[in-house]
Amino acid sequence: MARISVVVPVHGVAEFLPCCLDSVLTSADPDLEVIAVDDASPDGAAQILARRAAADSRLRVISLDRNRGQGYARNLGLAAAAGDYVWFVDGDDALADGALAAVGGVLATVKPDVLLIDWETWHSRADRTEPNPGRALLRAVPRGGCTLAEQPGLINLTMTAWSKLYRRDFLRDLGVSFTAGIHEDIPVTCAALLSADLIGAVDQVCYRYRRRPGSAMTTTSRQHLAVFDAYQRVFDLLAERDAVGQPVSDAVRAAVFERAIWHYSTVLETTGPGVGRLGLPGLVPRRDRRRFFRRMHRDFVRYRPAGYRHPPGPRGAKLRLVERDAYLSYSLLEPLNQARVAVRGLVRGR
Repeated sequence: MARISVVVPVHGVAEFLPCCLDSVLTSADPDLEVIAVDDASPDGAAQILARRAAADSRLRVISLDRNRGQGYARNLGLAAAAGDYVWFVDGDDALADGALAAVGGVLATVKPDVLLIDWETWHSRADRTEPNPGRALLRAVPRGGCTLAEQPGLINLTMTAWSKLYRRDFLRDLGVSFTAGIHEDIPVTCAALLSADLIGAVDQVCYRYRRRPGSAMTTTSRQHLAVFDAYQRVFDLLAERDAVGQPVSDAVRAAVFERAIWHYSTVLETTGPGVGRLGLPGLVPRRDRRRFFRRMHRDFVRYRPAGYRHPPGPRGAKLRLVERDAYLSYSLLEPLNQARVAVRGLVRGR
């Protein structure tokens, strides 16, 4: 069976860290390797890690003398990993019951470059969960795996590092590392999917993503403009493949383009703490929203593939507004979008 290295970046998550470590170390696999990178966490996480490492030799702690960011911690953990596959698990999240056994079984038979896993959003304070919206895409992956050219829609799955396992040597050879700041996993995810000779999937829920106030993905910040830099690296990667005579298919190019624009729109529209509650600020500060939208428009015009056609329905209508730089019309749709999210949340909470 393939040996798995779990890399856990740790900063400011002491409250949730014991749950995370419990979910990983309850596995009886003696070959499991867990590398926790203490990114100068200020909240007592170092003491938690020291106690757990003393009690379980499978846990190794790397301590940094100053905060370097999650991307740096992941790169450091990858460099130290010895397993056949690497799984990046955030310190405030948790693995689902039976996750390591489930992924281990698939890795033993399929041996993919990238293994996609099912996951759920975990509202721990409310004690409720939401299913992964990309579950149908996972279930469409053949048992023997596939490539992105065969299933371009896989690019629409979450761009997070934790939602997949990577063959260690494959990931190291990609030449694409996690960068500083947020949205740092987008270039790595895209590069891996574009380059993988075989993509596998596990349709069992293996990961619990904790949705909580205070995390980067629920906080209003200008840092969210980094999503453009992340996709700039992806578009550069496509250009590099063209230059060396390894272009992607038209279907993949269109899927990557649409994924980028749609990801921009999701960041622009997502509310901050308390998703779905009307009147709350979005992830992008109000003073930066017009600038953000203008950059969406510029990327649309610059990177639109030849022959690209808008999808049907509301998705296509929104993309047309981006193409026309119609910010006022686009912004008028937002209250309707937030109301729809709120109603959907109420329905799911019943």
